Amino acid sequence: MNTMQTSTSLRVASGATLVLFAGHSLGGLSSWSPLGNTTVLDSMKSFHLQVTGFTRSYWHFYVGFGLVISVYLLAQAVLLWQLASLAKANPVGTRPVIAVFFATAVLTTVLAWMFFFLPPLVINAVIAVFLGLALAPRL
Repeated sequence: MNTMQTSTSLRVASGATLVLFAGHSLGGLSSWSPLGNTTVLDSMKSFHLQVTGFTRSYWHFYVGFGLVISVYLLAQAVLLWQLASLAKANPVGTRPVIAVFFATAVLTTVLAWMFFFLPPLVINAVIAVFLGLALAPRL
């Protein structure tokens, strides 16, 4: 695979990451739950605790961690897009960075398979495949 194909694979991975970011963010902002509002969610919202001078509920942690993940997904999409341009100019220098993103995508795909459901599993697998393709010619 030449540097143009590597760049294209990175851009596809970036776009898939952007789709994952959008789905994850919209789901979190709408307080999405596959079962709707449940007693578990009500309990998470009503149980408050003091943490280093702040009053927070388990719901705050749940939503907060979800939004933090969204921020990192957006950063990953941007970085993969920028890496696509860098790969054209410096294919050898970008290999270690692509490898880190690839390993992360593979592990995230495994976690999605173990703990989540089909859409995030498929999108994470697509990201892993295209990062693998971007990395493959340099192995």
